[in-house]
Amino acid sequence: MAILKINERDNVAVALDTITEGETFSVDSLSIKALEKIDKGHKIALRDIKQGENVIKYGFPIGHATTDIKAGQWVHTHNVKTNLGEISSYEYNPHLSDAEKVETDISFKGFLREDGRVGVRNEIWIIPTVGCVNRNVNMIAQIASQKYAGAKNVEGFYAYTHPYGCSQLGQDHLSTQTILANLVKHPNAGGVLVLGLGCENNNIDEFKKVLGEYNPDKVKFLVAQEVEDEIQAGVDLIGELVEYASRFERKDCPISELVVGLKCGGSDAFSGITANPLVGSFSDKLISYGGSTILTEVPEMFGAETILMNRAINREVFEKTVKLINDFKEYFMRYNQPIYENPSPGNKKGGITTLEEKSLGCTQKGGTSDVVDVLNYGDVVKEKGLSLLNGPGNDIVASTVLAAAGCQIILFTTGRGTPLGTAVPTIKISTNSDLYSRKSNWMDFDAGRLLAGESMEKLTEELLDYVIKVASGQKCKAEEMGFREIAIFKDGVTL
Repeated sequence: MAILKINERDNVAVALDTITEGETFSVDSLSIKALEKIDKGHKIALRDIKQGENVIKYGFPIGHATTDIKAGQWVHTHNVKTNLGEISSYEYNPHLSDAEKVETDISFKGFLREDGRVGVRNEIWIIPTVGCVNRNVNMIAQIASQKYAGAKNVEGFYAYTHPYGCSQLGQDHLSTQTILANLVKHPNAGGVLVLGLGCENNNIDEFKKVLGEYNPDKVKFLVAQEVEDEIQAGVDLIGELVEYASRFERKDCPISELVVGLKCGGSDAFSGITANPLVGSFSDKLISYGGSTILTEVPEMFGAETILMNRAINREVFEKTVKLINDFKEYFMRYNQPIYENPSPGNKKGGITTLEEKSLGCTQKGGTSDVVDVLNYGDVVKEKGLSLLNGPGNDIVASTVLAAAGCQIILFTTGRGTPLGTAVPTIKISTNSDLYSRKSNWMDFDAGRLLAGESMEKLTEELLDYVIKVASGQKCKAEEMGFREIAIFKDGVTL
């Protein structure tokens, strides 16, 4: 099979391999002759498409033809344009799942925290209140890793640097504080050292107001300007955190305690055909067992948002979803930027033409489950099931906000590949087998096997088994490579 028609309503198909001019294919009892070379992952017209007519993929419009397109022609940015506009009004037409909860004894070995949450790692984190002490926290982590190597049950020492914490105002400043506070309280951290400079806006006294109640055994604070040697003082405090974190041991925890983030980046035309549907299938299965998943990347919902809106569990969640979408569109408009300025150059090279096409593939990571809640940027997950989260498409910012929302693990699909990892285990799922083979140091799981005929059910079970192994302590590739970083969404004046 050289081309794939995804939905019976589609008027384009996807090239599974590079097509040469003159090749002929049979689709729906029709004979289609390629009128030009079409690269792997790109689209071929299955019938004549008139100028102004919608181009259909996944059963939905992905834009309109800007010129007449003949059957067999290449369909891409040169002859297709988005249909997206600005602020829209929506109607609630609920289309809810009839899936039932499934009783299961599936478990993973996690760390039960004193607040009742479960972590999948027992690490010591060092978090700066301000970017001025980034190098300091890196030094503390490096020395602590050597000094406390082999500490019982402690699985590593990691610094999470960022450029903010001062010269910010209003909500922008509060967003930084909130993300950092959520990371301080994250269940994957067995202990946390918060290092401040002393003169920053986000000084430790101010940061504590946002942090709220905390366990002084788990969280230690240090102001660099108030001690002679902040490196040594930090390492000494890490010793106290090691003593506390060492008390925790992995124990059997029900799979319902898992909260998994859903993310894609470096997408290609196969993202919406293999990896994203696979992650969606995983999400549905985890939710059926009582677990939780979180879908973000709001700009990559544009064009597919009504699918999510109609899966809202009730009108309140529907209205919150509408607000989520329109508020993010207004964010673009405040800066006089086009709402549809997506996909990226790499996406386009991989065969994705419009934002609608990208979104219809992207949102498949959320499976078919009902949307139970909508979270603002910096919120922590509250409901079991599928939640939507306010966050951009940017890979590291979106991954960070997923971690800050309480995800212990992130499933990250990619067709072009990326080494990125964030504060929590970031599992890379390749859309195609070639990428999985070429970048074995990046990729954890090969969803491209779906194109070779392996079943969705089989791969879903395999992915679930792998996630349980990672949740129980097995390192994913990003962890093995030491790829860990965070990034905070910036929207405001810098003084």
